[in-house]
Amino acid sequence: MSNKNLFVALRAAFPAQLDSTAVETDEGLIYSWRDLDRATAMVANLLDSLELPPASRIAVQVEKSVEAMVLYLATLRTGHVFLPLNTAYQSAEIEYFVGNAEPAVMVCSPKNHGWVSKIAFTAGTKFVFTLGDDRRGSLLDRAAHMSDGHTPATLQDDDLAAILYTSGTTGRSKGAMLTHGNMRSNAVMLRDYWQWQPDDVLIHALPIFHVHGLFVAIHGALINGSKMIWFSKFDPKRVIARFAEATVFMGVPTLYVRMLAEPTLTPAQASHMRLFIAGSAPLLIETFTEWQGRTGHTILERYGMSETVMLTSNPCGEDPRYPGQTERRGGTVGFPLPGVELRVMGDGDQPVPQGEIGGIQVRGPNVFKGYWRMPEKTAEEFTADGFFKTGDVGRVDERGYVTIVGRSKDLIISGGYNVYPAEIEGYINDMPGVAESALVGVPHPDFGEVGIAVIIAKPGAAVDPDQVIAALKSQLANFKIPKRCFVVSALPRNTMGKVQKNLLREQYKTSFA
Repeated sequence: MSNKNLFVALRAAFPAQLDSTAVETDEGLIYSWRDLDRATAMVANLLDSLELPPASRIAVQVEKSVEAMVLYLATLRTGHVFLPLNTAYQSAEIEYFVGNAEPAVMVCSPKNHGWVSKIAFTAGTKFVFTLGDDRRGSLLDRAAHMSDGHTPATLQDDDLAAILYTSGTTGRSKGAMLTHGNMRSNAVMLRDYWQWQPDDVLIHALPIFHVHGLFVAIHGALINGSKMIWFSKFDPKRVIARFAEATVFMGVPTLYVRMLAEPTLTPAQASHMRLFIAGSAPLLIETFTEWQGRTGHTILERYGMSETVMLTSNPCGEDPRYPGQTERRGGTVGFPLPGVELRVMGDGDQPVPQGEIGGIQVRGPNVFKGYWRMPEKTAEEFTADGFFKTGDVGRVDERGYVTIVGRSKDLIISGGYNVYPAEIEGYINDMPGVAESALVGVPHPDFGEVGIAVIIAKPGAAVDPDQVIAALKSQLANFKIPKRCFVVSALPRNTMGKVQKNLLREQYKTSFA
């Protein structure tokens, strides 16, 4: 019986030259592949020495560091379950996650040890360690005395590897349970689909408490034995300066916008790069086009979720299922990945005609096994034939490209008509002087719900709310027109750059009261 532990697959891809560089940090620290192997073994031996029950949760809220990645890999190595927590979470949130997941071990930043340990011990967590971003902390002090040899736990595809709490905009956060099989199948698939090369080097500038930075980026580099240039925090100038030594960059749209503001971003500076990937939030077509003009590269947009890792991707070469179609199309998230089934369903769970908008459902080896301790919620989110209802709304065009139109919970039903915010936002974003917009539904005495538009103007530009509404009236059906328009200096965002529409709905909910 072969060992399906994800760590084993990642370790098997390490290059034969173990003393070559695996990670180089922005501080100039060098970690070899041998260092990663030894360090993960030592932390794994520490975890084993605690004699934890099988598949114990290891909750981690620390700043980004290579040692934090080592802790993640050591958790896989021992067969325990990694629980990454956003560094922005405060005490009430940590209290909920610790109470819900009941971790056996909590690892936190040294500066938070006082309040985090109190919450953890009160909830029954046995062990609390600290880990700083300066290679200090009680976790490393203890691990330093451990052996640097370790036999990985023998696991099966269905064994739990991680729990990711989704930032649900309604109700309590749900813990998505991802297995070793989910993540290994996705890593191998993306290595092939994105045509990772033997000499690829990844610039890693994302946080690592999230699918994008932790799984897509780290797994991508490790499963290909590729070096990472590691940034503890994103710095546009410094990242652009390293393009000459790298080939792959993954970022959220905000990072691309910030790099476009730098004069050092030129075709010559980006000439060594092979692939720019964007995800985690919608990429404005303007950013997509401007990046092409400034660098000569076309950004590859893809789509995934905490519950599924990656689901679709624009092409990175020839896809035999879509012959002759190698275009990366802005505004789309490309084709379903090989092995992923994707369908668009209307009311009554019937497929919609091609090009029509409906709810996106998916099935495949990457789809999670359910929500932690929420069997009813899990059952509700899957169809009888095993498709997961993503909660995203979109369409598939005649060429097979998938476009995401929004979240089903963002859908506005105004006077009985469905209004899809992304459609209206597209029109507003094309208007002169508009940098970005968000359309949200708020209560209305006559229509039940109406849309209001919240707009950011470009620097130095003035946007007149009345003119925006007048311009929309000449382009769209009346029921789609926002009833009010507000120009603001910034939109509320989460750490991945997604606009938090739930906060906007809350802020403007009494507009028509």
